[in-house]
Order: sequence, then structure tokens, then C-alpha cells
Amino acid sequence: MKITKPITVLLLLFAHCASAQLDSSFGSFTLSRSIQADITDFNVDNLGNVYILSSDNLLKKLDIHGDSAAVFNEVSRYGKIWSIDVTNPLKILLYYRDFATVVIVDRFLNIRTTIDLRSQNILQVKAIGLGYDNNIWVYDELDAKLKRLRDDGSVVDQTTDFRQVFDTVPDPSVIADQSGLVYLYDINRGVFAFDHYGGFKQALPLTGWQDFTVIDKILLGRDQQKFYRYQLGTLNLQEIPIPPAYQGALKIKITPGAIYVLKKKVLEIYSRR
Repeated sequence: MKITKPITVLLLLFAHCASAQLDSSFGSFTLSRSIQADITDFNVDNLGNVYILSSDNLLKKLDIHGDSAAVFNEVSRYGKIWSIDVTNPLKILLYYRDFATVVIVDRFLNIRTTIDLRSQNILQVKAIGLGYDNNIWVYDELDAKLKRLRDDGSVVDQTTDFRQVFDTVPDPSVIADQSGLVYLYDINRGVFAFDHYGGFKQALPLTGWQDFTVIDKILLGRDQQKFYRYQLGTLNLQEIPIPPAYQGALKIKITPGAIYVLKKKVLEIYSRR
């Protein structure tokens, strides 16, 4: 796997009449239900199941009706859950950063296998994500490499050392594999896109975004004041002030059919009319 030397891309981002289109899109969502609970984090799979994490590290799966579908009871075995990847609802990744451990669970939240990254000499990882082929992407901060792992932790493939490629090494907090590209998001440096062979494609200076996500080839995020939407391959950044109903959110997850807004002790779900 080889990353070619990047060519500096000067990207002009415009936010003009497209804002009205985005405004109309967000206006089509209304509050459909709320989940009152002790929630510190959550995620949503492509079937509409919601996974909520409590302050005592208890993970619950709720179906589309809000009924309990499964509970993960291994709350203290590996420490605190750092991230929950539900890209594939049949293969869910729970990442425990303090112990450098990935726990793979099935749709009933039963453990299938665990990966001790330290056993592979991968000692410092902030971001992981499920790959297109159901292998696991991890960014090894000490090696400065993006690596793809099998379920047993062995390395399928890896990039060259990013320190040989970039003037400043990315520090990604999110890895998303969508529509033929792997995105690394660094809140201070923006988006770095690679193909599935690790070839560098482009960098986008979309910095300062929270809750970065990718739907098809649309990049989404927000700050405290605005939502942002960037269509890959264009020069158009859409932005809109966050509606009053979403103000004060701890986390916002946008999906094609709903917007999930986490506030203190409540998860609000806004669905299309």
C-alpha cells in the first residue's frame, strides 16, 4: 500500500443560495419522540436501532419503537467505552481506548471476539472504524499509519508513514469508510480522504466541526452555531444556523431519515414529516 505525495489543494468554499435548500431540509424534521435516560453517548445504525451509553458504562440497544432489544453487561471488564461503531448492525465495534482493546459484538450485544491492539504492538489509537470489507481501520498514532486489521488483530494492510507524506501529521478523531473512500477527520486540520488501498486522494480544510459524519459522499458536521454540509467534488459548502430546538445539544447525529439530538438526560429524535 502506498500513499502518493499530496498535491496542495486550494479549496474555495461558497455558502450562498444553497443555504436556503439546507434550511428547507432541516425544516422538514419534527420531534417524533424522546428517550428520557442517563445518556452520555449514543449511536444509530442503518436500521434505526439506537445504542445508548450511560454514565456507568452500560450499553443498551433500543429498537425503532424505543423498546429494549439488548443490553451489554460487561460494563467494567475493559474500562470505559470510548466509541461505538454501528456501521454494520451485525458486527458492532466497541473501542476501549484506555486498554487499547476492540470488542466486537453481535446484534444481541453478545461478545464475538476481542482484539488487544497492544499484542500487535499498536499502542496508541484514538480512532477506529469498520471497513468496507468488515475489517477494521485503526490509526496508529505512534507509527503514524492507517492500518486495516482482521478480527484476530493481524494487519491486512497499512499505509506508509504519514510523516513521510505530510508536513504535519493528521491527528484524527474519526475514521469513516463510505462510498469507496476512507475519511480521517482531524478537528484542527480537516478531512483527509484515502482510497481503500491507502492512496491519498485529497485534503479538505473543513476544520472545527463536531459530530463529523459521512452519508454517501456528503460530509456533515456542526459547531455551536451552524450545521455544515459539503458535497464531495464540488466547491460548495452549505451552512445554516442551528435551529432553536437543537440548541444546547451535547451531540447531534444526522441520518437520511432522522436527526438525533442528545441533551442532558434526554435524546430527542426528529423525523421527516
